[in-house]
Amino acid sequence: MKSKKNVLIIFGGRSVEHEVSVKSARNVVQALDKTKYKPLLVGITQDGHWLPCDVDRLLSDGNADTVAKLSDGTVTNSDIMPYTATGALQLKEGSLIDTIDVVFPILHGPMGEDGTIQGLLTLAQLPFVGADVLGSAVGMDKDVAKRLLHEAGLPIVPHQTYHAHQREEISFNAIKNELGLPFFVKPANAGSSVGVSKVRDEANLATALDEAFRYDTKILIEEYIPCREVECAVLGNEDPIASIPGDIVVKADFYSYEAKYLDENGAVLSIPTTIPKDLSQKVQELAIRAFKVLCCKGMARVDFFVTDNNRLFINEINTIPGFTSSSMYPKLWEHSGISYTDLISKLLDLALERFEQQKKLSSIRTIAS
Repeated sequence: MKSKKNVLIIFGGRSVEHEVSVKSARNVVQALDKTKYKPLLVGITQDGHWLPCDVDRLLSDGNADTVAKLSDGTVTNSDIMPYTATGALQLKEGSLIDTIDVVFPILHGPMGEDGTIQGLLTLAQLPFVGADVLGSAVGMDKDVAKRLLHEAGLPIVPHQTYHAHQREEISFNAIKNELGLPFFVKPANAGSSVGVSKVRDEANLATALDEAFRYDTKILIEEYIPCREVECAVLGNEDPIASIPGDIVVKADFYSYEAKYLDENGAVLSIPTTIPKDLSQKVQELAIRAFKVLCCKGMARVDFFVTDNNRLFINEINTIPGFTSSSMYPKLWEHSGISYTDLISKLLDLALERFEQQKKLSSIRTIAS
């Protein structure tokens, strides 16, 4: 009987958040309880190749910010067997993995956080951390998520949705009359503020549309809410709990990709939040409600706008939040009494717990071991 569970960490990916994913994977491996779990790494390059990666190299080479820099060999997609008779993900040649007990997909953005990898792992009958196919897809699509949140009576920012074929219908004056100035233009399916622009006048709109449609065929145009940004972490399956909320004190014009990851002075994390206690409790309650409405499991970070007169708006949900050294999700739990190592263990336990529940469903036949 083996003493440790094999944890496959899949990271990198084809989205523009590739480098963030590598940083997240490095921190997850560092925090993993090595007395209970053995980390195994498969990275997905920016052009879609799957590569076995060395754990020691990931930990030692802090300058390696892409999967391609972490592996000496290339394994194409056809060289990986997504599912075998034992339900394990294995290479055709060699013995990278004997058996995978649980998977931690740490792929941010499209082609990872949107239900794609979750579908593969579900077909492979492998337990995995985070939301399932439905929760991942819903959480990734800001348009669909906002519609569901609105239907549930939860507060969202006024917005408009457009598809690429409707571009000629987008009218600056109509937007200004409905949403006011300035307003935000953002891709519907992207994370880390990628492709987001703040539009102040008609001259900026075309460039903002170009940038948003560069990353998605569907975009959102949102009202600008003068506010502070507050984030809350959620953990659990059927009975989730919320962390204490924290503030994002943005020094830049808005919480852009650069402010999050490139500019050390772009934003400051302040935990716990400085909003009133009753409002902080409301944030926790709404975070849990949003988590359930959007069919999430395991983990999520819910982001809020808080106005000067203490109105709350749910901005978005992240079903695979960042795990970098500056990421709010693990920091919020550390301040709530759950260490980084214990957090990773709890997430793996939740994945295994959900998998065991699903195996009992009479509509699903499991692969015989």
